[in-house]
Amino acid sequence: MPDPFKQLHDAMDQFATERDWDQFHSPKNLAMALTVEAAELQECFQWFTEEQSKELDEKQLSAVRDEIADVQLYLIRLAGKLKVDIEQACWEKMDKNAEKYPAEQVKGSAQKYTSYQKHNV
Repeated sequence: MPDPFKQLHDAMDQFATERDWDQFHSPKNLAMALTVEAAELQECFQWFTEEQSKELDEKQLSAVRDEIADVQLYLIRLAGKLKVDIEQACWEKMDKNAEKYPAEQVKGSAQKYTSYQKHNV
């Protein structure tokens, strides 16, 4: 199955190379930049009610799309630097989450798995 992030990864590599930015893209720096972008995504929703956060106008939605893209692009760049297959990592994490959060035990609950399991998985 082709890597759905390969073209974006290659484009990000080219973008950084053309600007001589690879020197700044250590895993540490990329992880830090990712948190900044995630905070900017949160800022798009700051002070909204739950209902308002579900009913964005086009300008608000455009800003959210940009921040989601920034977060994803930093994730792709970080994964590339560390040679992490994002899709595989996601499927593996989904399997782990299914074990930690069995549907019959957690349905309708937002509690962390440590609140109902005797040991950490």
